[in-house]
Amino acid sequence: MDFDLTQSAYSDPGDLDVGGLPRDPGRLASLVRDVIIHRLEGERFAYVIPEERLHEDAEARYVTELLRVLRARRDAPLTVRRTPAERFVGTCRDFALLLCSLLRATGTPARVRCGFATYFEEGFHDDHWVTEYRLPDGGARLVDAQILDPSYDVPFDPLDVPRDRFLVAGDAWRACRAGQATPGRFGVGHLDGLTGLWFVRSAVLRDLAARNGVEVLPWDGWGPGILDDAALTEDDIALIDTVTAAGSEGESQRLYRDPRLTVPDEIVSYTTYQGVRKVTLRPRAPRRTPRARR
Repeated sequence: MDFDLTQSAYSDPGDLDVGGLPRDPGRLASLVRDVIIHRLEGERFAYVIPEERLHEDAEARYVTELLRVLRARRDAPLTVRRTPAERFVGTCRDFALLLCSLLRATGTPARVRCGFATYFEEGFHDDHWVTEYRLPDGGARLVDAQILDPSYDVPFDPLDVPRDRFLVAGDAWRACRAGQATPGRFGVGHLDGLTGLWFVRSAVLRDLAARNGVEVLPWDGWGPGILDDAALTEDDIALIDTVTAAGSEGESQRLYRDPRLTVPDEIVSYTTYQGVRKVTLRPRAPRRTPRARR
């Protein structure tokens, strides 16, 4: 079974009729851009996002919940562009996960990647999520559906994000450990205290989980409560060194089975609007291969 072609419990679109969807990754990315608005994009779109949507939408962990919200705001096919008021209010993770879901559903192997973008703030590596899909020749390409809106004006094609403009979490960790990058320049730039090697560590854990079909929320955590660099131990650092040194996906899948790395059934969510709380995740059903298109 192709691991990147099978839906996870998070990416599974449920009963969505994918028959009318395009197969081209670029067209799917544009579709995703037209049905989601980032919760920090209100001013960009001259739209005041209702407070309750800021609180509730981005807490949707599963694509089925995201699609339910979209249907409630406008009962129309996903191919229909929505006004800001009709869109799901999410984060970069939601753009990445929905695109991953639709790529898998239409026959393109894909996965969510967690890491750091250099194109939001000069000299800073912002916590960010994108989609990675496999090309017919076996290569892989990064897509950032969020920045497809022309207002972002990035100097590259968002459908083929350069690897030095978006660093997957493992590359960021290795750069910091080698002294090639400053850990304090990685994190969430607009929030105090959310920078450092400890934050890069958390991104490595989320990226490993996403590659293994557990695409948690950006503020979910599990294991030791490491929330600053002082809390990092030599053992913590050695474990992440091992994860980022994995030479194959098979090795990464084996490492993910380590109880110190596996996402448990109950996690801690450090939510922006609802405070710190414990969350019980949905039972993990076997990963499902999308139905063949007719």
